[in-house]
Amino acid sequence: MNVLMINGSPHEKGCTYTALREVATSLKKQGIESEILWIGKGAIHGCNACGSCKTTGVCIFTEDLVNEASAKAKACDALVLGSPVYYASMNGSMSAFLDRLFRVISKHMALKPGASVVSCRRGGASATFDQLNKYFTISQMPVVSSTYWNSVHGNTPEEVLQDLEGLQVMRNLGSNLAWLLQCIEAGKANGVALPEREKPIATNFIR
Repeated sequence: MNVLMINGSPHEKGCTYTALREVATSLKKQGIESEILWIGKGAIHGCNACGSCKTTGVCIFTEDLVNEASAKAKACDALVLGSPVYYASMNGSMSAFLDRLFRVISKHMALKPGASVVSCRRGGASATFDQLNKYFTISQMPVVSSTYWNSVHGNTPEEVLQDLEGLQVMRNLGSNLAWLLQCIEAGKANGVALPEREKPIATNFIR
């Protein structure tokens, strides 16, 4: 089993990475591999709703890592999204990245566990946490929780390492994610059928 973690911070080894690394360490103890993919600090184009990905399966913009991330996400068993807090929401680059990524992968992610990790100096963590989780719930992904909302506090990685409760939340998140992945694996091995899907219905309010 493999977990893809996306680090949306412009700082490759900053506070968000420190939190994700704690989750990865917990997963490793349960025998589950993970990869932290950093989106970089370059410009990331927002989704322009061109619809190209519906026919090609990839995003039309190729200057960043969205298409690489989509291939990894389709192949992984679970997805963890990590973002810093900017003005009580995720940073703009991560928002643009995820809007395009989920346009490509959403239909491939059903029933794969998802978890959000948030890094903030002080406030805005819960709003960002809710924002990230919406990508999972629209994609039929079970959302993995911990013993508190999945956030760490600090202005530097060194300060994050002093947030003992936040680090414990990250470790518990990793343990809970590992447990759910093992339950899914056991269910598949014992013939538990996937949920039966109805044909999609789209309601339009303006006709």
